[in-house]
Amino acid sequence: MSAVTDSASSAVRGNEIRENATPKWKKLIGLKGFAFSLPFFALFLFSFIIPFFYALWESLYQKKSSGLGIGGAKRSFAGLAQYVRVFHDPSFWQGMLRVAIFTCVVMPLIMVFALVEALLLDSARKKAKRAYRFLLLVPYMVPSIVATLIWVYMYSPDIGPLKKFFEIFGLEVNFFSPAMVWVSMANLLLWINIGFNMLILYGSLTAIDPSLYESAKVDGAGEFRIAWSIKIPMIRGTLVLTCLLSMIGMLQLFDQPLLFRSASPETVTANFTPIMAIYNYTFTAGGDYNYAAALSVVLAIVIGIISAIVYGVSNRKDK
Repeated sequence: MSAVTDSASSAVRGNEIRENATPKWKKLIGLKGFAFSLPFFALFLFSFIIPFFYALWESLYQKKSSGLGIGGAKRSFAGLAQYVRVFHDPSFWQGMLRVAIFTCVVMPLIMVFALVEALLLDSARKKAKRAYRFLLLVPYMVPSIVATLIWVYMYSPDIGPLKKFFEIFGLEVNFFSPAMVWVSMANLLLWINIGFNMLILYGSLTAIDPSLYESAKVDGAGEFRIAWSIKIPMIRGTLVLTCLLSMIGMLQLFDQPLLFRSASPETVTANFTPIMAIYNYTFTAGGDYNYAAALSVVLAIVIGIISAIVYGVSNRKDK
């Protein structure tokens, strides 16, 4: 009797071990997935993590000229002195405020236009989808520098066609004036970024189960009602992602204002945006690399905090 009991208990333990043991094929799939993600993590490490900590290290030092400057500059540990200087730098925070206001105005416009285009493209016929998808994506395919040069030429008060176009209606428009420079830059960024966001949103729309649309049509819902009650709620996560990416891109404005500065230096100053201030201190203002590193760290922290807040609020709403 005891032998039967022992054999039964050993059989139960064997079954439990077999159930708890992970099959080899599952382990291999896990290793393959990890191997596929290695290039991303390696690129992220060398492109973002290591440069951030290097900038953090450099921001703790400063260079001071000895005597009359004949002996050159000496590198010394400064602690948090560079960060104190950052928080007392009005030009940097003015640039941060400019970009923040600009982001709050332009980012919703980009998302609204991108969402409308994605919804219209999703409702179009198959042949029309291919043609319009390509045409709407062409502005994003143009390199940012090239696109900015094109629009700077079009805005030019001397040879640009837009000024002559508005003169037909009796309007004198200076696209580089203090009142118009942000409008000109917003138009450029809308032209560049709408197609990319549209493509991401359209990809999410194609993943929605078509049976939901059929059920809604049976209940008498029209295209507008389907878009408002089914399509937009189903791609809420993608909307948050594209908003976050657009916001991060806006806070790092550099190419557009830098080229606008070449056309109108009296309007677009050297520290017009935070990235331009970092560039200015690094390459033009005597090569103050340590202070530029401190500015970079502060900007990265600000963007990280804003991104975490947006992501946290969006997740809370989804729950």
